Amino acid sequence: MSAQPDHTPRTSYAPAPGAPADLLAQLRADARAGQWVPAFERDWAAALEVSRRTFSLAGLYEVVQDWQGRLAHAPAVDAFAASGYDDSDAIDMAELRGRRR
Repeated sequence: MSAQPDHTPRTSYAPAPGAPADLLAQLRADARAGQWVPAFERDWAAALEVSRRTFSLAGLYEVVQDWQGRLAHAPAVDAFAASGYDDSDAIDMAELRGRRR
C-alpha cells in the first residue's frame, strides 16, 4: 500500500505581498471603479476578519484571485454585452436554485 494520497492536493496560490494594493490601484483606474472598489473593500475586510479569527490567509488569497479574474475578464464581458447577443432565453440563477430545494 502506498502512503501517497489518492488525489492531487490543490496548490495554494500565494499572491505577492503587494498584490492587494496593486489590485486596488487597478480597480480604481477602471471605468467600474464606483462599483468595484467598494465591493472589493467589503470582500477584503470580510476576509481579513476571518483571517484574524482563523489564522488562515486562504480567504485573503481567494479575494485577490477572484478580483484579479474579474478584472482580467472584464474586456471579454464588455465585448459580449456590446455584441447584442440575445440572452433572453437565459434562466435566472435564483430561480434555478429555488427549483432544487
